[in-house]
Amino acid sequence: MNKIWIIAARELKTFFDSLTAYILLIAFLGISGFFTWLFGSDIFYIGQASLQPFFAVAYWTLFFFTPALTMRMLAEENKTGTIELLLTKSVTDWQVLLGKFLACLMLIGIALALTLPYYFTVWSIGPVDHGAVWCGYLGLLLMSSTYISIGLFASSITSNQIVAFLLSLFIGLFFLIIFSVLSSSSTGFIGELFDYLSLQSHFDSISRGVVDSKDIIYFLSISLFGLLLAETALAKRNIAD
Repeated sequence: MNKIWIIAARELKTFFDSLTAYILLIAFLGISGFFTWLFGSDIFYIGQASLQPFFAVAYWTLFFFTPALTMRMLAEENKTGTIELLLTKSVTDWQVLLGKFLACLMLIGIALALTLPYYFTVWSIGPVDHGAVWCGYLGLLLMSSTYISIGLFASSITSNQIVAFLLSLFIGLFFLIIFSVLSSSSTGFIGELFDYLSLQSHFDSISRGVVDSKDIIYFLSISLFGLLLAETALAKRNIAD
């Protein structure tokens, strides 16, 4: 476990050393703040003490920002050859993946923590459903973990960061939109299956303040599956080398 944290700390430091973290944080706070408070279905417009406008914005913003974080995690090391050097050290593929996974999740956690003033501002406006707010933040973290695992898989099978970014978006698009569309146009077992695979249905459930075990299992299962695929890709590369 100590090796995982060492890798995570190194990757998190790399984010800040390369300005990636600052760009992400500024862009995320700027976009979420603009659409939460000033434009569209902003909080003042709906006249309710609720953070649902922010969660709706973050739902889409993180879809694009997370692949931007993960695209270089393994693709860059594949390109430079440093992945072989890293894996020859006394660390396993899983430790490398979990370390990089945690680094991305911590950076997103920092970004979400910086939006807590939104919560306190809304609280000062009027009565707020605290349970729904914290569940909304939980939903964003769980959703981000799903995107991170998908991004790591995409980054593990290519040495091109742009390809990794686009592939991650393409796979994520199925969970974000396509499964939801297919579920609405299907009936019976197939419709229920597509509805369960749809990320939106699970996120909406949690963001309303309902923490259901099936939603938690869904996010954790997709995250684990993505990491398994990434580990398989690394293992095949090691065998090939």
